[in-house]
Amino acid sequence: MPYLEEYYDVAVVGAGHAGCEAALACARLGLETVMFTVSVDSIALMPCNPNIGGSSKGHLVKELDALGGEMGKNIDKTFIQSKMLNESKGPAVHSLRAQADKQDYTREMRRTLENTDHLTIRQAEVSEILTEEGKITGVRTFSGAVYRAKAVVLATGTYLNARCIYGDVSNATGPNGLQAATHLTDSLKANGVEMFRFKTGTPARVDRRSIDFSRMEEQFGDKRVVPFSFSTDPETVQKDQVSCWLTYTNEKTHEIIRANLDRSPLFSGAIEGTGPRYCPSIEDKVVKFPDKDRHQVFIEPEGLYTNEMYLAGMSSSLPEDVQHAMYKTVAGLENVKIVRNAYAIEYDCVNSRQLKPTLEFKNIEGLFSGGQFNGSSGYEEAAVQGFMAGVNAAMKILGREPYVLDRSQAYIGVLIDDLVTKENHEPYRMMTSRAEYRLLLRQDNADLRLRAIGYEIGLVSPEDYERTLKKERDIKAEVDRLEHTNVGANEKVQNFLKAHGSTELKTGATMAELLRRPELDYFMLGEIDEKRPALPADTAEQVNINIKYQGYIRRQEQQVAQFKKLESKKLSPDLDYNTVNSLRKEAAQKLNLYKPASIGQASRISGVSPADISMLLVHLEQTRQRGKGQ
Repeated sequence: MPYLEEYYDVAVVGAGHAGCEAALACARLGLETVMFTVSVDSIALMPCNPNIGGSSKGHLVKELDALGGEMGKNIDKTFIQSKMLNESKGPAVHSLRAQADKQDYTREMRRTLENTDHLTIRQAEVSEILTEEGKITGVRTFSGAVYRAKAVVLATGTYLNARCIYGDVSNATGPNGLQAATHLTDSLKANGVEMFRFKTGTPARVDRRSIDFSRMEEQFGDKRVVPFSFSTDPETVQKDQVSCWLTYTNEKTHEIIRANLDRSPLFSGAIEGTGPRYCPSIEDKVVKFPDKDRHQVFIEPEGLYTNEMYLAGMSSSLPEDVQHAMYKTVAGLENVKIVRNAYAIEYDCVNSRQLKPTLEFKNIEGLFSGGQFNGSSGYEEAAVQGFMAGVNAAMKILGREPYVLDRSQAYIGVLIDDLVTKENHEPYRMMTSRAEYRLLLRQDNADLRLRAIGYEIGLVSPEDYERTLKKERDIKAEVDRLEHTNVGANEKVQNFLKAHGSTELKTGATMAELLRRPELDYFMLGEIDEKRPALPADTAEQVNINIKYQGYIRRQEQQVAQFKKLESKKLSPDLDYNTVNSLRKEAAQKLNLYKPASIGQASRISGVSPADISMLLVHLEQTRQRGKGQ
């Protein structure tokens, strides 16, 4: 029986946040790309929270944008509230977060995809990967159609063998009742891919008209909105914003939950998958934190044209009747009407230690993967992985060197390195604490760190790159000016210092020395800095940070130099670690399992000690000496 057969350079399986970025990267690099989705209506779907960014996740979005990704541009077009988190803390942990209009976000991303050259969208379930002699050759859909491809990117999200559960109710569907993908897992296992079973969850959506907002705390957006994309004109995102609301659970809520734990599939054993430790369900919180008498609940709008509201902080898999009783104990939700029940979702994902740092499978050439399929959680984590998988699939086809960001370059580098070198037995979530060099990896300087790489890849325009180069020049010139601009101890300066609670000058000082005082900043100094040039706000912010945190930044740069030394010491993928003298058996087993690319990567593998690393360094030196002697 004849079947449809078509030919492409790249096939992307999945059209969530990872699939969209992978497909766009490949198509924009001129490769004929086909993207598969079980439903065209689910492109860039936000099945859980209605926001982009947040603590550490905002860093990922800014880095993705600096490299030439789409997520930042898309949220700038479709946000309904924007807020900079952690502003009371240092700049390393400042994180942008924006509420999205979910329908607008999906619609706008779909419009971008549909109008991108070299990109074809197909609504079909991919049921099989096609390989020959350990190399990918394409995919087959459930209908039997064959799509030949030089590379395949798997970005299946939470759809593989998905099961939505609350109480005794279990539906074999993907998120939001969409069709699950039930055939691909068997094909992957047949090709030697090791799979895990993970779980995530989502809270109920409720009717705005049934909420008493007078019993809640109103949460406003920022007066001055900072865009996610470095390409977005800041003036275009200054607009009226909607409010979110804050309320709390209470002891009565917790009593209902505790009384019904035996009916929770999470505790009864009906849910097999491992859930995310850092995004627990409300029943998890009540059990794990019995001393807490309340938990935050954020009431967030799903969009401008719907009355659905999202109850952030109260995800659950409890039975329907328990959900109704539980939610109605919360202040302001006494008469709430549920539109969509909360549920947990189980799905198949890959053991990410099978991947190279390029996100290509070690044992299947040309097969790449990204997103929740790799065992991570979150839209932002998914998007950056999809982008890097797409870029490296394209590089492989184009015969160019792959791109691997290391831990000193980007949060993206930290995320991927953690996935491929550490044992992840639960969905991985990005956090600022995971980044050793977070003072250097701020979201505000993502363009200065990564624009050049995006331009080199071919996904950043010459105009955008030139803007970044000008910004670099302007920052350097202004820092130099402040370091060499002297301020006398005159009456105007002394009055300025007194007004800002700063110690008066005994002798002259430079502007930079004044700026380093904790109570002063670059923007205040404008009052006594008569020769100051007019700089854009983001450039002025860099000047302020570079001078104020100069000592800390230099110290971290020295740490990075040490890190780079270990990263530069490459390890052969063919090295049998059982042959390395004095290496402990456990370390040899782990190293043979992971096949690290460098000494640095080897040092981050659980079970490999500093003493083992010393043995590896000795082995490398002996190998080098033998090579010189031949």
